[in-house]
Amino acid sequence: MEVTYRCFELDPTMEKNTNYNMYEKLAAKYGMSIEQAKANCRNLEQTAKSVGLDFHFETMILTNTFDAHRLVMYAKQQGLMKPMTERLLRAYYTESKHIGDHRVLSQLAEEVGLNREAAAAMLASTSQGDAVRADEKEAEEYGIRSIPFFLINKKYAITGAQPTETFVEALRQIHEQDGPFTLTGEEGPSCDENGCEIPK
Repeated sequence: MEVTYRCFELDPTMEKNTNYNMYEKLAAKYGMSIEQAKANCRNLEQTAKSVGLDFHFETMILTNTFDAHRLVMYAKQQGLMKPMTERLLRAYYTESKHIGDHRVLSQLAEEVGLNREAAAAMLASTSQGDAVRADEKEAEEYGIRSIPFFLINKKYAITGAQPTETFVEALRQIHEQDGPFTLTGEEGPSCDENGCEIPK
């Protein structure tokens, strides 16, 4: 069973420095009032807190995240994709850091074990841009329009923050339909800390 997940949204159309906040963005995007957007965010903050996450929508800095995604792809090459992604998410949702700023990104890269100067040089170039665009294109082909999104065996999708029982039941049904992996030497999945790559 192959599971691909996307939990870090890309907005390549947003400017790097915005003059609006999360409430204004949500209100414009979904056609709701600012008060409704604030209420929705407060509810999400409470839900996050119940599972140990600390979100601060009031002070979140909206920005184009393309360079943050390039940094994740760069970290993947160094075997640090997961810690880099987690550090960026915490910086954005909890610490209200500007993750469109190259100085901030270089500091975060250093914190997870990447060389700060090398990360800064990568960010100053166009490196990893093609990898991000390819990832974006794949998401579009699969119809991924929101996060989190889980794609199983490249044909079953689970969208949104679902309870554990939903995942368990979905995986049980998929296992019944598709069966487990059959490992045959080198044809089996190749796994590391960044996940598994299943041979075509």
